[in-house]
Amino acid sequence: MIKQFVPSEFCLKCRGCCRFKEASSVWSPCLLDEEIQELLDKPGIPAASISIDRRIQPIANPGGVDFLCPFLETLDNKCKIYSTRPFECQLYPFLINLRKDKVLLTVDLNCPYVYEQINTPEAKEYIVYLTGYLNSAPPLSMLKDNPQIIQAYEEVREVAELNLPHEIK
Repeated sequence: MIKQFVPSEFCLKCRGCCRFKEASSVWSPCLLDEEIQELLDKPGIPAASISIDRRIQPIANPGGVDFLCPFLETLDNKCKIYSTRPFECQLYPFLINLRKDKVLLTVDLNCPYVYEQINTPEAKEYIVYLTGYLNSAPPLSMLKDNPQIIQAYEEVREVAELNLPHEIK
């Protein structure tokens, strides 16, 4: 598990994550190959929860015009699979981003907590931690085996370049 930057108390009040403007959104978490099988092995998880491009498939919000992660419990804003949530969900609001042949660690400033905290010493320390973790052998191997995790997100802030071997990019 990746150490979290945003306190859970803040997340539970925010109601920003796990909601999407469209059903096929780049913001919907992309799954590692092993996460797909883990999800399908869970009781009550329909295969329709995973799209053909290895993403969690959002569902229409019955009370609005947006789309929701099928694992979001809207009453209390909690994740039904939190203890085994996908890698990208653990990483968020940080993202692995592909830009002009560079793999970057970026952050989504739409997260109100990050927007307020990004220039603090704690944020800088966390970015050093996360960059070190992502540049270590197990995550590098995971990224090599799952290049679908490296996406082209727009409207994010670059915080560090990752030292990925050329074959991963």
